[in-house]
Amino acid sequence: MKAYMTLSCKTGTFNRVLDELIKMNLPMKDVFLLFGPIDILVQLHFQDIGEFINKWFNPIRAITPQEPMIEKTQTLIVISEGKPVTEQPYAFLFLNTQPRYLEQVQQQLQSIPKVLSADTVFGPYDVICAVRTNDKEDLKQLISQIQTEVAHIQGTVTEIVASIY
Repeated sequence: MKAYMTLSCKTGTFNRVLDELIKMNLPMKDVFLLFGPIDILVQLHFQDIGEFINKWFNPIRAITPQEPMIEKTQTLIVISEGKPVTEQPYAFLFLNTQPRYLEQVQQQLQSIPKVLSADTVFGPYDVICAVRTNDKEDLKQLISQIQTEVAHIQGTVTEIVASIY
């Protein structure tokens, strides 16, 4: 099974939050620093919901050594996994659609060459899409392509991936 957790950190604390995530033995390939309202996106793999809650969910929510460092978390449980991400994404797109179109949107997204993966999820978004582009202009063109070619997308939030350290 797979889930994502989004973390919005208090101002100036994201490096300390990253340090705490590293102490939890999270693979660095599954931790993404983002530019936007979401500061950190963590991709989590687990066998069952109990393992997820005990190994990841509760410990991540408790990252507060001296003072609270995380202002908000969101958990997105993956319903249907897309292709495995084998390279560093340039950005993540958080998409909304109507529930009846989830599989269709996922399939259409994964047919676009610059889309690395598209996972359908439970949560405030319906699809999380990892994309690889060369720069912001290339990303802008890809988003335009997605909005034109993929039917039934109702909204898109784009988060560019930053270098962790």
